[in-house]
Amino acid sequence: VLEDHSIPNANSYLFWRVGSRNEYPGITGLSHFFEHMMFNGAKKYGPKEFDRTMEAAGGSNNAYTTENLTVYTNWFPADQLNLIFELEADRIQHLAIDPQMVESERGVVMSERSTGLENSNFRAIWEEVKGSAFRAHPYSWSVIGHESDIINWTMDDLIQYHKTYYAPNNAVMVVAGDVTLDEVKTLAEKHFAPIPAQQPPREVHTVEPEQKGERRVYLHKASVSSPNLMMAFHVPNSRHEDYYALAVLADILSTGNSSRLQSSLVFEQQLATELFAYFPESIDPNLFYIYAVANPGVDANKLEEGIIDQLQKIKQEGISEEELQKVKNRRLVDFYREMSTINGKANTLGTYEMYFGDYQALFDAPAKLESLTTADVQRVAKQYLKKANRTVGILDAQEDSHADDL
Repeated sequence: VLEDHSIPNANSYLFWRVGSRNEYPGITGLSHFFEHMMFNGAKKYGPKEFDRTMEAAGGSNNAYTTENLTVYTNWFPADQLNLIFELEADRIQHLAIDPQMVESERGVVMSERSTGLENSNFRAIWEEVKGSAFRAHPYSWSVIGHESDIINWTMDDLIQYHKTYYAPNNAVMVVAGDVTLDEVKTLAEKHFAPIPAQQPPREVHTVEPEQKGERRVYLHKASVSSPNLMMAFHVPNSRHEDYYALAVLADILSTGNSSRLQSSLVFEQQLATELFAYFPESIDPNLFYIYAVANPGVDANKLEEGIIDQLQKIKQEGISEEELQKVKNRRLVDFYREMSTINGKANTLGTYEMYFGDYQALFDAPAKLESLTTADVQRVAKQYLKKANRTVGILDAQEDSHADDL
């Protein structure tokens, strides 16, 4: 609980320790499915009443599912705090897993999966790259799950999943805003304490074996006007000492027009129209991504060579003090800007608790960022951004059906 009486509002973040990493073949996609189901009625508040009740009280909400977590967010006038606890407790303990509603939402998720893959080149290539880069760990499948699993979830699968993962001992709640610790504790005792705890979920113990050689995947799609390319490199999780150096490396590569890949490949050589590096927070070791869309007329090989050339320059020559300080300044400004709002405070507290092992780690973040050197960034580039550790995906236009398959 973080008291902030600057405005008469508050928000709550419920971080559930369940994402696609907690699934297994046969039930993939269930974490994302429950993000839908949690808004479809419980004992006191029926279908669609969660949103209607909250909006009538001047509040709003959202939710998202990742590889690691499912998170529910509520924003509301502070005098509606009791209502928020009541709404959340109702759907946690008494969610209506109604067969008719299940089939309706199953159809929604199936449509979301098919249209997403059809309409998003990024999602299409991302799914293939993840599936190749991870051969053992559950990060190998997308958060939305496999189509055959979505079709075949059973009612027992759903009931057991909700019972196991939506138990109060599997969540972290953060409340920030115009509240007091005492009133939040009182409401938690009233609404959440009666909900029975469950046996802790099974641990995810699978460790992805070391990748010992480059992997490549190719996709073809008639609607693609120019090649899309994705590179993914295995990297440690967010608790690892290299986290901040890798985060800074991602910014140096692609954040802002003066970043290495933007300035060289988008503006100078005009090899790409879109480009970014992505380094997600993660409970288990994950991937460091580079994604680019080629300019019309530029082939995938040329674009790939351009990216590799820039990576090699950093590995061989390092980065400048000016580049590093620029990224540090931007990251510090973003950090303090986020912490200036009640929403940012709640989100950051929960994020550090879930990914970094303790919310108090956020107090060390500015110092850890400031202590980074150019040598640190060069070292992680050398250590992780190497050929044997990478998976490359290329998405291009559909091949001619009469072309020689050889």
